[in-house]
Amino acid sequence: MTSADTDGATGYEGGLLGPGWAGSPAAAATGDTAFLRALLAAETALTQAQAALGLAPAKAAAAVRGAADPGHFDLAVLAGQARGGGNPVIPLVAELTRAVGAEHGSYVHRGATSQDIMDTAMMLVAARTLDIILADLGRTGRALARMAVEHRDTPMPGRTLTQHAVPTTFGLKAAGWRSLLLDARDRVAAVREGLPAQLGGAAGTLAAFTAYGADDAIDLPAAYARELGLREPPLPWHTLRTPIADLSGCLAFTAGALGKLATDVLTLSRTEISEVAEASGGGSSAMPHKANPVRSTLIAAAARRAPQLAATLYGAMAAEDERPAGAWHAEWEPLRDLLRLVGGAARDAAELAEGLRVHPEVMREHLGLTHGLIVSERLSAELAPALGRDRAKELLTEVAKRTYTEGRSLAELLAEEPELADVDLGEPTDPTRYTGFAGALTDRALERR
Repeated sequence: MTSADTDGATGYEGGLLGPGWAGSPAAAATGDTAFLRALLAAETALTQAQAALGLAPAKAAAAVRGAADPGHFDLAVLAGQARGGGNPVIPLVAELTRAVGAEHGSYVHRGATSQDIMDTAMMLVAARTLDIILADLGRTGRALARMAVEHRDTPMPGRTLTQHAVPTTFGLKAAGWRSLLLDARDRVAAVREGLPAQLGGAAGTLAAFTAYGADDAIDLPAAYARELGLREPPLPWHTLRTPIADLSGCLAFTAGALGKLATDVLTLSRTEISEVAEASGGGSSAMPHKANPVRSTLIAAAARRAPQLAATLYGAMAAEDERPAGAWHAEWEPLRDLLRLVGGAARDAAELAEGLRVHPEVMREHLGLTHGLIVSERLSAELAPALGRDRAKELLTEVAKRTYTEGRSLAELLAEEPELADVDLGEPTDPTRYTGFAGALTDRALERR
């Protein structure tokens, strides 16, 4: 058992009930050890930024940097002590100060408040996790692009309200999945680029830094952000929670975008449909024949959970005063859950897309399930000039009923109609010839990089 797998308050916490994120890079990036490392990075950067501006001795910055080793801190102890002040920064600062020693200990956390460190650490954890998510979204996007190219002209039934509508192509479906995924990627990338540091002191005025003799403390947030590789915030955002709202929004959107892919795969891989299949399905504890679409199932589960987690984070925006009681604290767990949930889903989506098996022959067979009625829209339009709009609709309605009662195809029955003796019904009744601009739309979608 490693410290990354341990919840100091409750024991082992390695994802037993979270197979969607367990063992993923996002899980490691959001574990307790990762947060401890981020908290220490925030404290170290604070002293280094002050040293860079001449507000602290260089030796103090070096001393804090040397003492800020995650291996020197007991997560279980910190978690237990966090109850006393309501957050883990207070006991961490005490431990770090002791580790730095008397000569430079006074420079630990100087001028900051607990929320400065917690918010900054959360942004560091988010930055690292979003980088992982972006990499997996890139893998998924490339796999879907290859799929769209390969199946640009593979015809299949289009379905609306669960029923066959008109033909489409699997290439266009894959291009649609990719388009939604790229929308998610762009949102995640924009949020990642804008993640800010947090530094305002007790009430967001930077007053403590001036009390320590820093007349140019207004420049400290920028120096602090540079040390961390984060954006400089225009203002302290203790109760201005735009960064958290944007982060939760892009994550929930990403979960939904991946959920669309997963939901379609779940539908198309049903035994009765079998137009696609995951590369390697999961087994069943009771039924040896099962090959369950596990990757899609886990992604779909994440897509159902993410909106509620994001809702909690949006609710925390109503934060009172200059620093709130409860609203800020309510963010920590749902934001971590959201990061690792979407991180796990992005990993699963990459594996799903890279290994998805497509069965064009089954798709082609399914185009005939309605005995040709899947092209009734086209026939209605093409027969109207010859028969008149009303008569064409009437005839097709009559023949449609007969396809089911007699078990014969639409093309066969129409060929027997005297009114259509001179009408070439070959192409209009061929579902593979009625995919519209699906190929061109696929090409257009693939132009987006």
